[in-house]
Amino acid sequence: MPIYNVKLMRKDIVAHSTMAIHLAKPKGFEFKAGQFGDITLLDPPETDEEGNIRGFSLAHAPYEADLMMATRLRDTAFKRVLRALPIGAEVKLDAPYGSFTLHNNERTPAVFLTGGIGITPVRSIIAQATHDKTAHRITLLYANKTPADAAFMADLESYAKANSNFTFVPVMDEAPGGWRGERGLINASMLARHVSDLKAPIYYLCGPAAMVAAMRKLLDEAGVDEDNTRTEEFSGY
Repeated sequence: MPIYNVKLMRKDIVAHSTMAIHLAKPKGFEFKAGQFGDITLLDPPETDEEGNIRGFSLAHAPYEADLMMATRLRDTAFKRVLRALPIGAEVKLDAPYGSFTLHNNERTPAVFLTGGIGITPVRSIIAQATHDKTAHRITLLYANKTPADAAFMADLESYAKANSNFTFVPVMDEAPGGWRGERGLINASMLARHVSDLKAPIYYLCGPAAMVAAMRKLLDEAGVDEDNTRTEEFSGY
């Protein structure tokens, strides 16, 4: 797999304690929506036992001009250096990797059960499907503690408006009084409200390990074939 030195173009805060970085896309670089890459810091001013390499999902879709990744800003040496990295600085990119990508059969629905920073590969997949006008019927249940914790809400809402095949269901555990969406945690009754035939779709589970395990259990109890479930666990995010 080629390794590239790429320049940091921009940094944005996209949710509470969540930063997106935009990197220049190398010439000829190709990837599939949902894949990830490893970022290595070059000569960082500090490091710790976790090292100078982290894996990040490519949150921008292949059709978009640059490469975007997003991360929770934990208090680690890597995250401190990344947060302070000046625009124009270079990092090493080893990519693409991973098979957490949308299935080919457009007649089979897709259901994404996602939490927190696990939205990053899902944003890429839905953006590309919307851009390509695929016929996949896609439903996304996106769980967060509060709306302030939810990255890319505006993007996802815009895809739902542009793509009649995409249904966006934000889920908040601690929603404000004016919140009109789903509340609490994703459970069997909530899933049944938005997925008419639970055994028809391919399911994509993405987020912290505990959430992925809970969603696996939920689908197993609903009688979903495990062959129709794909997972991407985020650890150390």
